[in-house]
Amino acid sequence: MKKDSQVSDLKSHNSKVKSQSANSSLIPHPSSFLTGRRFLKQLLSERNQYPERASEIDERIRQAFERRVAILALDMSGFSRLTLERGIIHYLAMIHQMQQAATPAVAGNGGRIIKFEADNLFAVFDDAKHALEATLDIFRAFNAVNSVLPEERHIYGGVGIGFGDTLIIDEDDMFGAEMNLACKLGEDIATRGEILLTTAAYNNLPEGRYVCAPASFCVSELQINCYRYERSLFPKQKS
Repeated sequence: MKKDSQVSDLKSHNSKVKSQSANSSLIPHPSSFLTGRRFLKQLLSERNQYPERASEIDERIRQAFERRVAILALDMSGFSRLTLERGIIHYLAMIHQMQQAATPAVAGNGGRIIKFEADNLFAVFDDAKHALEATLDIFRAFNAVNSVLPEERHIYGGVGIGFGDTLIIDEDDMFGAEMNLACKLGEDIATRGEILLTTAAYNNLPEGRYVCAPASFCVSELQINCYRYERSLFPKQKS
């Protein structure tokens, strides 16, 4: 009986979503969708089938899923070398250790982890300051863990930080230009212990609190202008 009630609720919910689609401002936040990913796929299918309605459908997608957030993209260092030297199980254990060390730092700065993917971590925050402070706390946590572990188990990473409008789907995946740039910076460019911010993320930081140096890189024929975090001018403020 309970299952029949749940099915009835889902049908009712989907009926409400369809009735709201005529007016994009009525579409609720994606967290209220029972199947946000399925809803997105439905809209993308409509967009492909009716290209003349692309602008209307794009607005519906933005209303349903888009949020302005800071993105933290962390990539662990040493995957290839350590898997060759120690084997994949050893590295999987290190990934688990990274997740345990990083999770409290993200939560402690008001962030939310969207997903762990291989040896990467992706999280969102309200602003770039909290994303940067979370990164610094993550690195402090890594240092604390490393201080009691043998060298072959030391955890390091590089981080890219972006800021801008991002599609967040079912709270476990995200897409956007700043997400892509943060991934490029964190995964392809940042070296061990390095923090790179997109121009948008840097501009979102409070003035006079952090020292960052401009940098420029070319990745896959894409020129990326960014900022490298160097130091904080003041101690971290308590929330």
